[in-house]
Amino acid sequence: MQIAIDGPSGSGKSTVARLVAARLGIVYIDTGALYRAVGFLGKNFGAGVDNEAALLSALDFVSLSLKFYNGVQHVYLNGQDIGAALRTAEAGVAASAVARFEGVRQRVVGLIRTASAGQSVVMDGRDIGTVVLPDAPVKVFLTASVEARAARRVGELLALGEQADIDEIKAQIQARDEQDISRAHAPLKQADDAVLVDCTELSIEETVEAILKIIKEKGLM
Repeated sequence: MQIAIDGPSGSGKSTVARLVAARLGIVYIDTGALYRAVGFLGKNFGAGVDNEAALLSALDFVSLSLKFYNGVQHVYLNGQDIGAALRTAEAGVAASAVARFEGVRQRVVGLIRTASAGQSVVMDGRDIGTVVLPDAPVKVFLTASVEARAARRVGELLALGEQADIDEIKAQIQARDEQDISRAHAPLKQADDAVLVDCTELSIEETVEAILKIIKEKGLM
């Protein structure tokens, strides 16, 4: 069983995908964490996030891997679990920057496909249904208004003890949407056979139930 959940930044894809996977008893793969890891690499290893050649060279000299323990995903860079560093707003912006590059996307997609081979998965991102898992039997495009997404992101950051300004977060989300939609390689878009779910007015649990209903209608539950 392969379930692809795509959508813009802040739509709740990761939270919802993780809960759907838990309800189904299958593996959840957070693909965005790998792009965040490449952005983290660029920011902290001198390659930057605007030079594709430098990023690919840096990836040649480090070990970036995805592992699962008790169904929980961990991202390792040179053997160090960097999960905590990948959830900041800065990491999200860096992820969007490096995801523009076809070479970076090819590396990350290779890691994702290796991690998902031979097992049932729920995967979220921006091009899962269009590029990574084009034959997935269940594809969902999850979206919400910019205002709703900004409010949720502020709540996440405050919960992490970070300061957050909703206008600044809203501007970041709008900028990231534009970058993700307009990039030349694997842009954010709804797959032709994906089901649109607008969760602006839905709770997390209601969104999960809406996706489980789609899975049931596909005859996979």
